[in-house]
Parts: sequence; C-alpha cells; structure tokens
Amino acid sequence: MGYDPSRLPPGQYLTDKWPVLHAGSVPHVDRSLWTLRVFGEVENEITLTWSEFAALPHSSNVQDIHCVTRWSKFDTEFTGVHWRELAALVKPKPTAQFAIAHAEHGFTANVPLSYLEHENAILATHGDGAELTPDHGWPVRLVIPGKYFWKSAKWLTGIELRATDQPGFWERYGYNNNADPWAEERYEF
Repeated sequence: MGYDPSRLPPGQYLTDKWPVLHAGSVPHVDRSLWTLRVFGEVENEITLTWSEFAALPHSSNVQDIHCVTRWSKFDTEFTGVHWRELAALVKPKPTAQFAIAHAEHGFTANVPLSYLEHENAILATHGDGAELTPDHGWPVRLVIPGKYFWKSAKWLTGIELRATDQPGFWERYGYNNNADPWAEERYEF
C-alpha cells in the first residue's frame, strides 16, 4: 500500500478498512423517533427530528482518521451537517467554550468548541459514500478532525455547550483530554 508516510502519526499503522470498536452494545435506533438536542450556553435551545436535521444544508469533506488502538485510515469521506448550520439556529452565547457530545447509552465526548467549528468537523450521516452503519454510529456520528477517533462520538443525540470543560466517557477512564495523535496523547497515566 503506497502512501505519504508524513500523514501517518507516530505509533500508528495504516489500514484501508474501517475497524469497528466501541464500549457496550450497538444501540437500536428508530430514526422516526430519533432527535438531536442542542442546549446549554445557547440563546435558543432546539430539538430536531430526523427530518428536520436531514433538511439542513449538507456538506462533505475528506480526512484521515486515527484510532487510539493504533490504526489510521486515510482519505475517509464524510457527509453530513456542519456545526455552523446548527450554530445559526441556536446562537451560542459568548460564554460557550466547550462542547459535550451526548450519545446513546449515556456516552459523552468533550471537546473545545473551536474543534466543533473546524471546517472538517461534521455531524456525519454518511461515510465513504454510504449511509453510516449502526456499528459506525448510524444515524449520526460526530466527526472531530485531527483527534483520536474516540472524540468522534457515535449515535449522537445531543450537543451541550458549556462554559467549562467536563470529561467525557473515555476521559473518565484515563484517556488524554486533548487526544492529539501527532503527540501520541493516548492516556493520562
């Protein structure tokens, strides 16, 4: 497999597959009942149904993804809704500095709000041209570029904006809060 080695973070190996890893079971999500709630440090809290979310403008991007378990996959295409579409609806308050992704089974992932605002961050409905599978976070997965993939919460149900950070599910188990694959920020211990 030919590739530019400068794109591979230290300690990672390249795969053309998209391995499936998660804690717990894959939830059964009924898209007709699914909602996305955006709340917290916002002027206008919203809860969108699937059809309301699907009606928002969509965009696509291609990026490399990196898992803490050491695999990396280059040139992965994601399609979905960029945060700016939701930000226009909720109007984040100036106090909003962090975003907490809420997902099925009580899973959470925390990032600075600036990560969510990144041009390649996306609330993905599709990966590599196909609708996400349940194993990969269907119906919506948050994708945070340039960070280990645990920051890209599967089975997204909400985004909470906060003035202060709050450790997510994996961070409470000792994973590094920054999750930078180039600095190998895997674990705190």
